[in-house]
Amino acid sequence: MPESVRRELRILRVYGLIATLLLMVFSLSAFKQATQKARFGEIDVERINVVEPDGNYRMVISNRARSIGPIAYGKPFGYPGGTRPGIIFFNDEGTENGGLTFGGKTENGKYESGVHLSFDQYNQDQVVVLNYQDENGTRRTGLTFADRANVPIMGLVARMDTIKSMPDGPAKDEASKRLMAPVNGVPLYAERVYVGRNQAKAAVLRLSDLNGKARIRLQVDSLGTPSLEFLDPDGKVVSRFPEPKR
Repeated sequence: MPESVRRELRILRVYGLIATLLLMVFSLSAFKQATQKARFGEIDVERINVVEPDGNYRMVISNRARSIGPIAYGKPFGYPGGTRPGIIFFNDEGTENGGLTFGGKTENGKYESGVHLSFDQYNQDQVVVLNYQDENGTRRTGLTFADRANVPIMGLVARMDTIKSMPDGPAKDEASKRLMAPVNGVPLYAERVYVGRNQAKAAVLRLSDLNGKARIRLQVDSLGTPSLEFLDPDGKVVSRFPEPKR
């Protein structure tokens, strides 16, 4: 074999060895970067998705425009996103199960503000709610505990969509009535406990029965007058302390 050919083969071997070494270095560097935690002093971001290895959401943090709509078992349903700035939580099955949303602005000389933290019943809607709502000084703040019937929310929403598509008339009204009727004697929604400050500026504790009917009401009104009332299922006061002055 001519000497010139041997020289070229040696050069090619050297090039091949260098290329292999460089490839190994780059691969190790990329692996190291992939396994290292990134640290930032400050970032601006419109949305952060925290996901499980299978891609299902675990938590979404976003502004209003990029906020997410309802999701169950990894699939969107109900209304589209774009209305809920804040944090939305998801359970192990990729289904929304609560969140923290907030907003506030002044428009045409009037303001509105609100903060809402809620936790959902499994396969249903919110049952624990901490809420602040202010409409230009008409303010309500409180903590609510509720019961919901064991009706999967996706099936309920599908029935609601079907009813919405029906023409107005007695058939649609009857379908809506059946939709909202109790399931095996259990209301679709019943507030059981409310503690907070109502729009009349009274501090209130309200305890309700399984149908969401208030049965005990303890309050201090805006004038500082305390009262304790017991009510029947129809909302009539059957006992009050202190007795009202005659």
